[in-house]
Amino acid sequence: MNFSEFQNRSRLYVIGTLEPEELEEFEKARKKFGKKGEEFITKCYALHEAFALSLRPAKASTAIKERLMAMVKAKQEA
Repeated sequence: MNFSEFQNRSRLYVIGTLEPEELEEFEKARKKFGKKGEEFITKCYALHEAFALSLRPAKASTAIKERLMAMVKAKQEA
């Protein structure tokens, strides 16, 4: 595996989508590329976290809100 392939696989590794046989090959390449490879993986994790934090949560549906409020009221009455 060359470094370009390693970079592509690193992105998949970070999001957990490598197949077991791909993961084995990736781990070998990870050792091969050493510090340079680890630095790239670290950058991928940082980008992944930044992306996840940038997402807005989906608005809760009315049914979910009603169920939650019912649970809160039941707790208060108990």
